[in-house]
Amino acid sequence: MTEPRDILAGLFDKAVAAALPDNSIAAFLPPKPKGRTIVIGAGKGAAQLAQAVEKHWNGPLQGVVVTRYGYGAECKNIKVIEAAHPVPDQAGLTASQHLQDTVKDLSADDLVIALICGGGSALLPCPPEGVSLDDEIAMNKALLASGAPISAMNTLRKHVSNIKGGRLAALAAPARVVTLVVSDIPGDIAAFVASGPTIPDHSSRKDALDIVKQYRLDLPQSVLDHLNTPSADAPDPDNAVFANNEVHVIASAAISLKAAQKAAPVNCVILSDSIEGEARECAKMHAAIAREIARNNQPFEKPVLLLSGGETTVTLRGNGKGGRNSEFLLAFALEIDGIAGIHCLAADTDGIDGSEDNAGGFADGTTARKIRDSGYDPVKLLQVNDAWRALYAAADLFETGPTGTNVNDFRAILIA
Repeated sequence: MTEPRDILAGLFDKAVAAALPDNSIAAFLPPKPKGRTIVIGAGKGAAQLAQAVEKHWNGPLQGVVVTRYGYGAECKNIKVIEAAHPVPDQAGLTASQHLQDTVKDLSADDLVIALICGGGSALLPCPPEGVSLDDEIAMNKALLASGAPISAMNTLRKHVSNIKGGRLAALAAPARVVTLVVSDIPGDIAAFVASGPTIPDHSSRKDALDIVKQYRLDLPQSVLDHLNTPSADAPDPDNAVFANNEVHVIASAAISLKAAQKAAPVNCVILSDSIEGEARECAKMHAAIAREIARNNQPFEKPVLLLSGGETTVTLRGNGKGGRNSEFLLAFALEIDGIAGIHCLAADTDGIDGSEDNAGGFADGTTARKIRDSGYDPVKLLQVNDAWRALYAAADLFETGPTGTNVNDFRAILIA
């Protein structure tokens, strides 16, 4: 058998390839309109999506997309703006205005192709009247530290915005809007991806206020005041302005996991494409299954590969470095400490996990020992959310650079 880490990295590559826009977008492009074709977009893979549209579109087009710093790609007719993620900045505010200006004054003969993928929520700050950019930044920081799932985060975000929750599509009316989504949301609910700038849903500002209460969010008073006014209500998806619009999920965790499963060299089982919850707790569940297989050859016989996707969360308890996949791996390493034959890769399919430059990392039965041999206590590092330092000390980081797509977490566990 090939080296375990080579196998796991190869499966990650297969999962990412299945989500690259150039491999999927052509089948979802709509017919050319009588009028103009306008392309807009937001997310960590938006520039690559725009590139793919230019390659496969037969006719004139123009537009603008926003992506994270360092994630740009060269386009001929579509402007690419880079802004901050995961905390918004002034460049993102400027980009939001560009997108709004681009879809104004369109006719019923015009077509808007919206390219939406993960990361778009932070990249499109557009605070409503009475709320400042600093207030929106504070709200995002509170959400990132809260441990709330992405669906809850984006429900709140779309009610504190002039562009999210379908508002951008409403502004484009009467033009037809076709939204192509690369889903990073467990369950692939398209309206939650990037907080749905072109896709309204039935969530309400009461839902947003309930999330504030449930996760005990410390938000600026201006945000709370806004949520208690009717102006926070998002557009109704049953409104006639959305009647002719279309939404297509062109890539997702489910599609990528199936591609990896097909390429696996041994029996391969997909546990789920929509796992959510605290990263360290999800790690315990995955490790328990792996230990049971390693020790008792059940519920699956060795050798076997276990795959899972979704988006775990991290409730910040300290000020360490890392991300949710790194924290998953550190917790997993502690659960399989000293057990031979278990190898794990956990990584974000966009190539960046949390605060540092790694996509994620590896863990096996030697990882915790290597951390201790480097002079660190892995338990204490987990307590203060310093998983990056732990994996760095063990030489277990996994670095890919930006991948050009984003279908969220990818986890592969080989029990040899």
